[in-house]
Amino acid sequence: MRVLVTVLALWCAGLGAAAQFGKVSFALDLFAGRYPLAGPVSLGLIVSVVGMVGLVFGTTAGLLVARIGPRRAIVAALALGALVSAVQVLDLPYPVLIASRVLEGLSHLSIVVVGPTMIAGVTPARHQGLAMTLWSSFFGVTYAGLALVAPAALAGGLAGLYLPHAVWMAGLALVLRGLLPPDPPAPKASGGGVLAQHLAIYASPRIAAPALGFVNYTAIYVAVLTLLPPLMPAGEVALAAAGMPLVSILLSLTLGVWALRHVSAVRLVQAGFAVGALSVVVLALVWGQGALMLCAALIFAGAMGIVQGASFAAIPQLNLSPEDRARASGAVAQLGNVGTTTGTPVLAYVIAQMGPFGVVAFALPLCLLGIAVHAWLARRRLSA
Repeated sequence: MRVLVTVLALWCAGLGAAAQFGKVSFALDLFAGRYPLAGPVSLGLIVSVVGMVGLVFGTTAGLLVARIGPRRAIVAALALGALVSAVQVLDLPYPVLIASRVLEGLSHLSIVVVGPTMIAGVTPARHQGLAMTLWSSFFGVTYAGLALVAPAALAGGLAGLYLPHAVWMAGLALVLRGLLPPDPPAPKASGGGVLAQHLAIYASPRIAAPALGFVNYTAIYVAVLTLLPPLMPAGEVALAAAGMPLVSILLSLTLGVWALRHVSAVRLVQAGFAVGALSVVVLALVWGQGALMLCAALIFAGAMGIVQGASFAAIPQLNLSPEDRARASGAVAQLGNVGTTTGTPVLAYVIAQMGPFGVVAFALPLCLLGIAVHAWLARRRLSA
C-alpha cells in the first residue's frame, strides 16, 4: 500500500509540474491585460521559458539529482514551485515575472527528472510498466483537467488558479518528504567535468536510448496534435482536437501497459512508431474523407501514446542504478524539450510549403527515425 501511495503522490507531483506550463497557457489573456505593451513573442515567452530551462539544463539536472539525492531534490523543487506560484499572483513587473518563471523552470525540471527515477526505484519490477506509463500521462491528464477547471477558476483573476496550485505543490512537498526513503550516499563524482559527463550520457546506448527515441515522439506529437485538427473537414475538427489526446492517454494506460508485460519497452516503442508511420500514410490516402481521416488520426494518436509510455518504461529496463536512471531521465527531459520546441514551427513551415500533405512528409520520417535509432542502439548494447 505504501508503494501505491508513493507512486500516486509522485504522479500528483508530475501533475503539479505540468500545471506550471498549463496555468499560464490558460491564463494568457489575463497576462495580456496585465502587460498591454507585450507583443505575442513576449507573451509566448511567459509560457515557453519553463521549457527552455529544461532544454538547456535537462541533462545537468540529471547529474545534479544523482549527486544531491532525489528525495531532497523533489521536496526542494515542490517547495520552490509553491513559493513561485504564490508570488506570481502579485502584479509583478514583466522582467520579474520572467525571472520567476526561470525559477519555476528549475522546479519543473527537478520534478520531471526525479519523478520517473523514484517511481522506478520504489515499484516492483512486475509493476514498473504500469507505474511508468501512469507517470507518462501527467501532461495530458493535467491539460485535460485544466481545460475543465481553469476558466471558472480564473474568472476572478490569477489567484483562483495560482493559489490552489501553490497549496498543491506545498502539500506534496510535505507528503513526499514523509513517504520517500532517505537519500543514499552521494556517488563519487565522475571525472572530466560537466561537458565530459554530458558526452558520456549521450554516448551510452543504455542511458541515452529512451531520450533519443523520445525526441522524435515529442517533435511529432505536439506538432501534429496542434496543427492537424484545423486541416480536417469542419465536422471532424472538434472531434479530432478533443479525441486525439484522450485516445493517446487511454491506449497508453490500457493496451500499452498490457503489451509491456509481453515485450520489452524498446520493442514497444518501435511498434508504436511503426503503427504511427502506417497511420499517417493511410491519412494521406484518405485525405478529405472526414470519417476515415478521423479514424486515421485517432490511430496515430493512440500509437504515439504507446510510444510515450514505453519510452518512460525503457528508463528502468535499460538502466539498473538510480544514478543512471536519473541521468536517463535528465536526457529525456532535455531532448523532450528539444522536440516540443522545434516540432510545431517546423511542421507549420512544411505545411506552408507543401499544404496538408506536409503532415505526412513531417511525421513519417520521424517515425522511421525513431525505429532506426532504437535498432542501432540495441545493436550497440549487444556488442558492448
